[in-house]
Amino acid sequence: MRLVIFSAILLVAAGCTSLNHQAFADQDGAIRGYDPVAYFTDGQPVKGRPEISYDHFGATWHFASEDNRRRFAANPEKYAPQYGGYCAYAMSKGFVVSIDPEAWSIRDDKLYLNYSPGVRRTWLKDPAGYIEKADGHWARKLETGIDDE
Repeated sequence: MRLVIFSAILLVAAGCTSLNHQAFADQDGAIRGYDPVAYFTDGQPVKGRPEISYDHFGATWHFASEDNRRRFAANPEKYAPQYGGYCAYAMSKGFVVSIDPEAWSIRDDKLYLNYSPGVRRTWLKDPAGYIEKADGHWARKLETGIDDE
């Protein structure tokens, strides 16, 4: 019951967004300006630098180093977060919600981002189950481009 209430509060507080871009981006760039490669190479979130950027998936990605930018450009699907960098847990519920780059996990060599550390804790209770649901919702959202089903 707590999870249901928490999910409702999360979605109201965070607000849903429309899927205008295949990748979550704000004024700081894709995934709030964090370097997607650093999650894999440094094992932690690292803020990227605007002067080291790469445009892909309809967003500008920032990197902490030229090496990370080259790695991403060579294989964006390897480093880009799942579900366009939108909250993976919310996507498992069928919603498009923003993220906190500090709330992350890697599973099966894929990066997943969440709305907050609290949501991440929920996500980590059943990542395989949430991933299965989120994969289906994401595929439909890419086809339709709408935020609610």
